[in-house]
Amino acid sequence: MAPKKEMGNIGEAYPMKSGDGLHSYSNNSYFQRDIINAAMQIVGEAIVKIVDILKISPSTTIRVADLGCSVGPNTFFAMENILEAIELKCQNQGLDSQIPEFQVFFNDQTSNDFNGLFSSLPPNGRYHSAGVPGSFYSRLFPNHSLHIVHSSFSIQWLSRVPKKVVDRSSPAWNKGRIYYASAADEVVEAYSAQCAEDMARFLQARAQEIADGGLMILIFPARLDGIPHSQFSNNIMFDMLGCCLMDMAQKARNMVGIVSEEKVDMFNLPLYFISAQELEAIIERNGCFSIEKMEILHPTITAQSLISTPHKGQAISFHIRAATEGLIKAHFGEEILDQLFDSYSRKVEDEYSLIVSAITLNYCAVLKRKTMN
Repeated sequence: MAPKKEMGNIGEAYPMKSGDGLHSYSNNSYFQRDIINAAMQIVGEAIVKIVDILKISPSTTIRVADLGCSVGPNTFFAMENILEAIELKCQNQGLDSQIPEFQVFFNDQTSNDFNGLFSSLPPNGRYHSAGVPGSFYSRLFPNHSLHIVHSSFSIQWLSRVPKKVVDRSSPAWNKGRIYYASAADEVVEAYSAQCAEDMARFLQARAQEIADGGLMILIFPARLDGIPHSQFSNNIMFDMLGCCLMDMAQKARNMVGIVSEEKVDMFNLPLYFISAQELEAIIERNGCFSIEKMEILHPTITAQSLISTPHKGQAISFHIRAATEGLIKAHFGEEILDQLFDSYSRKVEDEYSLIVSAITLNYCAVLKRKTMN
């Protein structure tokens, strides 16, 4: 999912880094793919249990959407998993000759590299594909037209940076930081409120688009309630990035840097890592979905597993750069990118013990669209 343009307004988005270069999302999203892979069994079991193949006519096209698809192989990997699970269920029920056709919609913001995405589409031709540009915080599809919706590593991106955190007159002004994790309570509350508003809109739109009995699968990085935001690894990594920017700004005071403190003060990342409890409360208020599963995922690639890996700081730096380069370049200019992420790579390497000792949490939520009278 691409973060939005304009620090305090809903606007066009800055997508993940396209192409297949050194800093591209395609080459720096293997952490995400590992977690999608960890969710395969949960997704397959949910399809076997919930999707009623007998009610689907062979002439019916099963429509699946991936929201926040970005670019690269992860979206195709996730879609293949879903379609294989449906085909397996058909075969297990003796319906080999009645496997329906599939249509897969790939959604992301309008500035996403859809040309690059479709140029790497798997050649097996097992489904009809279409791109659907636009924000998933609003309607994208006709009423009751989708059977399965999938979204991985997207709902943590907010529709906008909360207005209060860039308002100098607000108690939530986030001076000297680009992120909420170690900020004042007012900043955290502003981010939390923006996330709740966004997720309410997300669920409202999906409730209209998903057919009764349809599934929605959400894979997302998260946190635990009751534990400070600053104790989670994702938040630590983004705080480190903010520290590197502030260090560059402080050097600029002495005419040796290219970033001003004022520019840093007006830059915030539109990211918020929701807890399962927060999400459950929003789903309950929406009232259109039942929660079939909400499980913690256990990937094979972890901070602990990378301890002995050479250049782990660089690996994480490339990973974060692939996601945030567009935002940073738009606000500060392209000329800071290499210097910033070289500094960030060294900081991650030097302070890696903070990441290892922190909490890393990812969930897979399976929601079922209720049948509404």
